[in-house]
Amino acid sequence: MAQVHAALQALLDSNAQWARDIDVAEPDFFQQSAKGQSPQILWIGCADSRVPESVITGARPGDIFVHRNIANQVHLDDKNVLSVLKYAVDFLGVQHVVVVGHSECGGAAACLGAAQSPSSIWPVATVPSLPAESPLNVWLEPLTKLAQSLHLSTTPRVEALPVLVEENVKRQVDNLAKTETIRDAWTKGAGKGQVVYIHGWVYEIAGGTLRDLGISQGPQSK
Repeated sequence: MAQVHAALQALLDSNAQWARDIDVAEPDFFQQSAKGQSPQILWIGCADSRVPESVITGARPGDIFVHRNIANQVHLDDKNVLSVLKYAVDFLGVQHVVVVGHSECGGAAACLGAAQSPSSIWPVATVPSLPAESPLNVWLEPLTKLAQSLHLSTTPRVEALPVLVEENVKRQVDNLAKTETIRDAWTKGAGKGQVVYIHGWVYEIAGGTLRDLGISQGPQSK
C-alpha cells in the first residue's frame, strides 16, 4: 500500500484527535448525529479554501447544509444546485438559504479582468489559457457578463472587485427567488410547512467577519 502523503496524514490525525475530544466532551454526540439531520440553514458559498462555513461561523456538525462552487453561483440550469436546494427546503425543512460571497474571490477577479480587457468579445474566454467552451469558462461566463454590465472598465481593481463581489451575491439571491423550489415555498408552502427566506452575505477574508447585505427576501416581500 502506498504511503499516505504527509498533508493527508495530518488531516487524518487531526480528525482522530477531534473525534476523541468530542467523545470525551459529549459522549453521545456521534450517536445522536447518526440519527439524522435537521439544519435550519442552507449555505451556498464559494469553493475557496479560505471560506469554510462551519469554521468561520463556529457551527457544529448538523447545523448547516452546504453547497459550494466557483464564485458562489446559482445558475438556473444547474441541476446540482437546484437539487441541493430542493432537498434542503422540501425534505430537510431548511428555513434560511444564504448566498455567501467573499472578498478577494479568484473567480470574481478573473471575470472582472476579462470584462475590463479591451479585447473582450463574446463568447469570451474568462480564463484565456482555456478554450471558451471549457467547463470553467462556461461556468464563469454569466459572472463575466455581469461584470461587463457594471461598467467598471476604468475603475481600479481594488475598488471594482468588492463591487462585483456584492453585485454577484445580489444576482444570485435574485436567481434563487426565480427557482421553482423557492417560488413554490412562497406560494404553495414548503415541503415541511416552514417559512423560507433567502439572504445575501459577504465574508471579509482580511478581517474574518461576515456582513449581511440587507437584501433578504421572503414570502412577504413577494
